[in-house]
Amino acid sequence: MKRSDINKLLRDSVEFCTRMNFRLPPYAFWSPGEWRSKDSSYDSIRRKMLGWDITDFGSGRFEELGLILFQLRCSEPRSSDLTLSYAERVMIVSENQHIPFHFHKYKMEDIVNRSGGNLMIQLYGSLPDGEFSGEDITITQDGHTYSAPSGIIIRLTPGESLTVPLMTYHSFWGEPGCGRVLAGEISNVSDPRTDNHFYDLSGRFPDIEEDELPLFLLSTDYATA
Repeated sequence: MKRSDINKLLRDSVEFCTRMNFRLPPYAFWSPGEWRSKDSSYDSIRRKMLGWDITDFGSGRFEELGLILFQLRCSEPRSSDLTLSYAERVMIVSENQHIPFHFHKYKMEDIVNRSGGNLMIQLYGSLPDGEFSGEDITITQDGHTYSAPSGIIIRLTPGESLTVPLMTYHSFWGEPGCGRVLAGEISNVSDPRTDNHFYDLSGRFPDIEEDELPLFLLSTDYATA
């Protein structure tokens, strides 16, 4: 992805969150220079990889396979100190913009449609060899637990949520004709660098072509900024 395209997405994301009445924390808007001026008392933001996360999953086709996230809180990945045992993210999902099928070995998560359009989620069970399972899966949707066929597609309207079980493949996208979705994710803590098993080989973080200076840093920029 080009840095100039990421900057455009960041500007648009701020405007969308404002329209959805969702306010981001102050560090969402710090310039690279402001980040460099912060002392070690802000290091936990960097270590926990809080902040912006924009990815095309290595596809080079962000509009079709991509996601905008902002991590609001979690414990430090790869740390034995899990003082904070939960994590929260907000996600912006465009119409027909798919997140590739993947599952987590350690992260149990609730996906919430906060506002905007409808969020479509498809789920499959997984087999030990990483293939899709044809067996029914157990789903909990806003407190309602039921059995459903593997491959089911569920529509979440604003305010609705779904718990994704461990080892369950899931892909989600904005329903065409309904507008972008402001989605939330509430989960236990896991390391996004290691706890994403994609059905097709995908990259969790993008390769960035630096064609202009960053507007805001992505969480993957912290180590080199």
